[in-house]
Amino acid sequence: MSTIHPTAIVHPDAQLADDVVVGPFCIIEADVQVGRGTQLLSHVTLANGARIGSDVRIYPGAVIGTAPQDLKYAGEPTLAIIGDRTTIRECVTVNRGTVATGKAQVGNDVLLMAYVHVAHDCVVSDKVIIANSTQLGGHVEIGYHAVVGGLCALHQFTWIGAHTMIAGATRVVKDIPPFTLAAREPVCIEGLNTVGLRRRGFSSESIAELNAFYRFIYAGGRNISDALREYEASHPSPSENILSAIAFIRSSKRGIARWHDQIGTH
Repeated sequence: MSTIHPTAIVHPDAQLADDVVVGPFCIIEADVQVGRGTQLLSHVTLANGARIGSDVRIYPGAVIGTAPQDLKYAGEPTLAIIGDRTTIRECVTVNRGTVATGKAQVGNDVLLMAYVHVAHDCVVSDKVIIANSTQLGGHVEIGYHAVVGGLCALHQFTWIGAHTMIAGATRVVKDIPPFTLAAREPVCIEGLNTVGLRRRGFSSESIAELNAFYRFIYAGGRNISDALREYEASHPSPSENILSAIAFIRSSKRGIARWHDQIGTH
């Protein structure tokens, strides 16, 4: 049976697994589901549409599942989904989706540090770390194992690739391709996320291949589409990592950030 502090308010229709712990002054509304082993420490609000996985730990002041901050939203039933083993620190807010996608989703094994905001229709993939006070606009997507520094602002519809690192206090208005390190104002690519890739087991050969790929793509003053075609013509059997980078770049709708030494050039 769930352990519920006497000061908590839990709607009788909320679905809580048997071993959920609900701390003091928490509020859980009717259309909420909470998985096994999850702990709400205190003063946590789970609004209608919140779907919380197993072994999640939610710290004081966090608010999950409230209505999206979007003037087009008209009260439709949508979701805010939190995956398994995710940690949500103090005063994090995760709004639910709009009818555009029906949900905002945070994956498994994610760390959202204090005061992070995840807006409507965002997708945060597994093993992502987002540091304190970073703000995600609507429809932002963050790829697997990315790290976003504190005080960053991610413009709506931006796309952050897998295994990226974004330096603190960066304003992100362009897509950040996978495996890279982004920083500066305006945002640009500083190089590969070499430290992060090594920590995750990427070989020296894989890192060198990725570095050569990005230097080829960005060098020579060509547009990105021409550079991709030239690369594929001269590298007929690229690795899976290179294929994923090419697919990301080709799918980018906002365009990818420039290389650091291209800032201010035309």
